[in-house]
Amino acid sequence: MTEETPGFEEKPDVPSDAATPEDAAQEAESADKAGSAPAGDVQDVALQAQLDQVRTALNERTADLQRLQAEYQNYRRRVERDRVAVKEIAAANLLSELLPVLDDVGRAREHGELVGGFKSVAESLETVVAKLGLQQFGKEGEPFDPTIHEALMHSYAPDVTETTCVAILQPGYRIGERTIRPARVAVAEPQPGAQSAKSGSDDDAKASDEESGGPEEG
Repeated sequence: MTEETPGFEEKPDVPSDAATPEDAAQEAESADKAGSAPAGDVQDVALQAQLDQVRTALNERTADLQRLQAEYQNYRRRVERDRVAVKEIAAANLLSELLPVLDDVGRAREHGELVGGFKSVAESLETVVAKLGLQQFGKEGEPFDPTIHEALMHSYAPDVTETTCVAILQPGYRIGERTIRPARVAVAEPQPGAQSAKSGSDDDAKASDEESGGPEEG
């Protein structure tokens, strides 16, 4: 039997390179300092990403606002254009019913019958329709235009070089660019053969000048 020495305690073996509590604390502090810099960089990157998102959203909202503003301006122009068109159509419908009256007034003026109270009423009527935008057109001697003239009579004339309105049977009326009624006219065209005869005469004169050595100089 082995006898144990009283008061002697065996201690576990401790490695010589084991870290002490002070060393552990220093290592932890160093690790905290080493990890603080990368954490700050990550936070900056996150803030930059959020800033980029906000800028992108702002640009998108600005583009949406500009598009809405352009659409609103186009809408206003369409409404104004439609309003003017509706006004012209309404005025044209009303004035179309008054054209026979205006024709009677014109014939009475031509025959010298526009006198007294009838003259005053007629002039008041013409003033009112003019304020509504009614314009009369059609004059003798102007070239015939099928878009605004209606030919009711046709003839030939030696003194015209193109189809010409030689008489206004009924004046035309328009509102702005809208024609309510075309001018009803009598037209005359150049005399058949007159142009060819004129051309032949010019050719003969030219040939005569060539034979004589050219036109005489004054």
